[in-house]
Amino acid sequence: MTNEAFQALLARGPVLLDGATGSNLMRAGMPRGICTEVWVTEHPEPLLALQRDYIAAGSQIIYAPTFCANRRGLARCGRENDVALLNRQLVALSREAAGGRALVAGDLTTTGVPLEPAGTMTYHELFEIYTEQITALAEAGADLLVVETMLGIDEMTVALEAAQSVCALPVLCSMTVQADGSGYFGGTCVEAVETLQELGAAAVGINCSTGPDQLESLVRNMKQAAKVPLLVKPNAGMPEISPEGEAIYSMGPAAFAQHMRTLIDAGAALVGGCCGTDPRYISALRDVLPR
Repeated sequence: MTNEAFQALLARGPVLLDGATGSNLMRAGMPRGICTEVWVTEHPEPLLALQRDYIAAGSQIIYAPTFCANRRGLARCGRENDVALLNRQLVALSREAAGGRALVAGDLTTTGVPLEPAGTMTYHELFEIYTEQITALAEAGADLLVVETMLGIDEMTVALEAAQSVCALPVLCSMTVQADGSGYFGGTCVEAVETLQELGAAAVGINCSTGPDQLESLVRNMKQAAKVPLLVKPNAGMPEISPEGEAIYSMGPAAFAQHMRTLIDAGAALVGGCCGTDPRYISALRDVLPR
């Protein structure tokens, strides 16, 4: 997919993304504490069913389950030398689920380690981590890239530069923020928009973070600075933790959709759900999209 084709897609109105993946896979039997990316390749049916349900609900873009499929993330389960293999397999599964009915985004995220001098990660090391995964995603046939749940502007910048060094796919950059819009590794969501759009991001926004009912002022502030489309993919409210350690999200699909419509009116152009959402939320969101 070219940047021109991506802009043409946005010109037709708000674009509907998918919802959560990990929490729904756990409901389908994935154990806690394992490597999601490896488990999915060994148990593909729950992922295929989930993504097909998202597409049936209205998702125009689904995220391949490649979230932590980078060298550092895969080292936690001893698969750091299988970056290309696993990304290829995971994108292929999402393309199978899509069946040409939706675009497939190659998904990548933070390593969780701050860049120097705040942390121990060097620019070169992080650039190489992202370059390796993005090369694999592009070669696997991803239609575009989503850099999501990032903790700071610097690491998003490195991921964007890595992508631009190996492919011409549109890159969507999304940061998770605190209630005041601050990133956990520095910067704010408004500063992220200002910085990343100048560096060539196709869209910038926020995901995870909190529920949509708490994001209107942040989205309006980002919109004032934005020259590119805004992406908003929040949780189904703030969770409560059950005695078993499970996160319980109280905001239902109808309320989620109504709050998301407020965010669309405030300037969000790519919308979906993060933690606690499922295909019901995407279906409800589809029903409130501007016609």
